[in-house]
Amino acid sequence: MNEAELLAIIARGEDTRHQFKRDFSNIDSLAAELIAFANTSGGLLLIGVSDDGHIAGLNSADVSRLNQLLSNASSQSVRPPINPSTMNVHTRNGIVIAVDVAEGLNKQYVDTLGRIWVKNGADKRHVTAREEMQRLFQSSGLVYADEVPVRPATIKDLDLDTFGQYFERRYKRSVEATGLSLPQLLKNLNLAQDNFLSLAGLLLFGKAPHVYKPSFIVKAVAFPGTVLHDKRYLDSEDIDGNLLEQYRRAMVFLSRNLRHVQGDQGFNSPGLLEIPEDVFEELLVNALIHRDYFLSAPIRLLIFSDRVEIISPGHLPDHLDTEKIRYGISNLRNPALASHAFSILPYRGLGSGIPRALATWPDLELIDDRPGNQFKAVAHRPVDGDVQPESQPESQQESQPESLEDAIMRILTDKPASKVDISKKLGQKQISGQLNKVVRKLLEAGMIEYTIPEKPKSRLQKYKIRSD
Repeated sequence: MNEAELLAIIARGEDTRHQFKRDFSNIDSLAAELIAFANTSGGLLLIGVSDDGHIAGLNSADVSRLNQLLSNASSQSVRPPINPSTMNVHTRNGIVIAVDVAEGLNKQYVDTLGRIWVKNGADKRHVTAREEMQRLFQSSGLVYADEVPVRPATIKDLDLDTFGQYFERRYKRSVEATGLSLPQLLKNLNLAQDNFLSLAGLLLFGKAPHVYKPSFIVKAVAFPGTVLHDKRYLDSEDIDGNLLEQYRRAMVFLSRNLRHVQGDQGFNSPGLLEIPEDVFEELLVNALIHRDYFLSAPIRLLIFSDRVEIISPGHLPDHLDTEKIRYGISNLRNPALASHAFSILPYRGLGSGIPRALATWPDLELIDDRPGNQFKAVAHRPVDGDVQPESQPESQQESQPESLEDAIMRILTDKPASKVDISKKLGQKQISGQLNKVVRKLLEAGMIEYTIPEKPKSRLQKYKIRSD
């Protein structure tokens, strides 16, 4: 680094990665600065520069003294020790010591009193909150949120049927055939510890995860305009349940609040979403699996007239940034959830979700909001006159958000379904009065028919699209 390069850095001012200090005489004060850099993302400490950017400069005696202080601080007052590198930059006003501190590989770094320091903008602060300490340990791979026991959720809170079906589907044998007790089997799968469900066990197979973790839901809102502070909304839902239920209900929310286009489908088809479903499939699964579960905050699904935002608690971990994830570079924040998600959610892993979403819908914006500690994916909606998905002819007019009638017809397009089946696919927990009413209306209109017409009230009764 020469004087011109130094002046360019100083001209930009202090920030999270650059700190100016006139001098140091206290070893603990210097250690706190080094610790804050090592615990965050590393940075450059310029000694000999005042807070206002004025170069005060150091003489040769100052340099010798500070180098000794720096050596003692990094080896004796920082635990575990770190190894910063230094460079003496000669300026017209004297020497400036540039101390380069790398992001630590052995977090968390503490001082002699056991205090953890991190960068907070251009300043530093002492970490005291338990939740933040957990996140710091998570970033160093010492603890994972999804493996932490959720007290008082015990194995009794496990949905045994759901877990048993999953286990047989994935491992091709029953739980009983393993010869292991249920607590031992769950422990082996990182789903429980000491009779308490882990967060992964609760979120994947719990009977009612929101009872113990009410913030780990999806808050979905559809607005008529383009701003979050709009007092009006078109639709709103707090989507709880296990992760598979949250995924399904979130997809239903999107389906009923986005426009549908006819594409190359038949005239009676309910149409395709204006933004392909595959895009939201990838983004929702990524949010559910990779969010920061040490943050007690919900995932937010916000639909505006010009865009759809999916906001996950927690910025991208470690050295990841939006450019790296565009090319499939990934870092597993919740390895237990990810390992089981292969057989539960449409999750492929390997960091391929974001690249697939971008390939399907290039008008996708990725925002790693580190100050706000959140990650946002913004899918911009097509506007009038824009080219629609490939299967949509230019002359085809867009339809309005999907009605309940259209949703039922779409579900029955695949195969016959009972009211219970339809209700589940709509994201409802039980058959609603409105569903009963619409089914009767479609029957009377001759659009659907019974699969067992001779026994309308049969418990095996299903509905299908009328064939004639």
